[in-house]
Amino acid sequence: MRALVDWLDRRTGIRGLLHEALDEPIPGGARFAYVFGSGLLFLFLSQVITGVFLALYYVPSADHAHTTVAYIVKEVSSGSFIRSLHVYGSSAMIIVLLLHIGQTILFGSYKGYRELLWLAGCVLFALILGMAFTGYLLPWDQKAYFATAVGTNILTEVPLIGSRLQQFVRGGNDLGTLTISRFFVAHVFVLPAAIFAFVGAHVFLFRKAGAAGPPAPVPARSTESFYPRQVLMDVAFTAVLLLALGLLAYVLPAELGPEASPADTRFLPRPEWYYVPVFQWLKYWPGARAVLGIVIIPVVIAVLFAGLPFIDRSKERRPWRRPFSVGGLAIVMLALVALGIQSRVQDERDPAVSRQLAVQRDALDAFMKQPFEPEVTAGAVKVEKAAFVNPIVAHGKDVFAVQACDACHGADARGTDSAPSLVGAAARYRNGELKQVIKVPNAKMSDGGMQPLEAPDPDIDALVAYLESLK
Repeated sequence: MRALVDWLDRRTGIRGLLHEALDEPIPGGARFAYVFGSGLLFLFLSQVITGVFLALYYVPSADHAHTTVAYIVKEVSSGSFIRSLHVYGSSAMIIVLLLHIGQTILFGSYKGYRELLWLAGCVLFALILGMAFTGYLLPWDQKAYFATAVGTNILTEVPLIGSRLQQFVRGGNDLGTLTISRFFVAHVFVLPAAIFAFVGAHVFLFRKAGAAGPPAPVPARSTESFYPRQVLMDVAFTAVLLLALGLLAYVLPAELGPEASPADTRFLPRPEWYYVPVFQWLKYWPGARAVLGIVIIPVVIAVLFAGLPFIDRSKERRPWRRPFSVGGLAIVMLALVALGIQSRVQDERDPAVSRQLAVQRDALDAFMKQPFEPEVTAGAVKVEKAAFVNPIVAHGKDVFAVQACDACHGADARGTDSAPSLVGAAARYRNGELKQVIKVPNAKMSDGGMQPLEAPDPDIDALVAYLESLK
């Protein structure tokens, strides 16, 4: 082994690289307060790995996105587990990122020639939020569609260029295949590449400035190297993250709702927890005041946040002696928590909203319980040759038209926004069951607007024969 290391060292200088990486001095010694940066790097790499597996099956188009995600969740071996790791990993990145920012501000670690290090971290903060936003649309279910519609509508409040900016992001006036394509490219290529670049810059600037250490001055003798204690703490924190994500993904798999239906005007969008405070904040700025609450105030807060090292220039790092930065952090965090709680309380107190959210919850649960249904393209929809030689099947097709079944289920029963495709549906019913639900629809069908079919038994039998012929 030593000979191999010597061989590599002569060609790569690996010993010097390891010395540079592991022997970095840490003023005040190793602490669990310093593990969040390594935890973020692990979570990002985990997102990349699970994202690659998901991309093997995903098709970024309005016609196929939801079906391919449903296939991952319901058919692919361990697909639901991997997707759950990816979904929960996104939330974990936000949590660890907020902890990292909080620790940096409390310890005053942005001081002492670390302005560029702080700015690189601010850019990474924005990029991670962008990753969460662009990835949210990709499943193309109801929640993803309408939440993204709300998010992109905010862009219209930007003065002068708002409408054009929204059209650029969406790829047009409405959400569709071009929107998914653009979000997919941003989520899979553009933003990860930018994150890799700024992580490299962040690490370089961190090494250049050195570890800040604790806020209170410490004697030189208390300094220790990054290895072994800090490495072990980072590994322990990473192991906790991995265990937590694995347990969540196994016990509470990430859900997928019904496919997006833009015509559904009753759906109430609710974003992921980390965007709920923003969602609630938007409610307080209607009409002409929107530009103040959506553009001006957030921009001022962002500028103050990014400019913190330039504003707080004193050498004092102890948090109780820095009321501006620490107090600002506390106010912002409390405001975000209050907005999130207020959003939940308002939903629960409004009977109409709570009922609609319950209906949406039931629809999501019902979809998750349904078996996977392969997508049938228009070219694949056909009636078997028996339809042209079997008079019963031909009569059933006439019954389908006369009873106006095509008004909801579409021509040749391919489905519409208001009713599902019936192609292959007969295979899910045993002898006599299909005829029974046509005559007396079940509760789910009735809720969707289907009425009992009042027709002679020969007509219903012919209709059943026609539906069974759809392959």
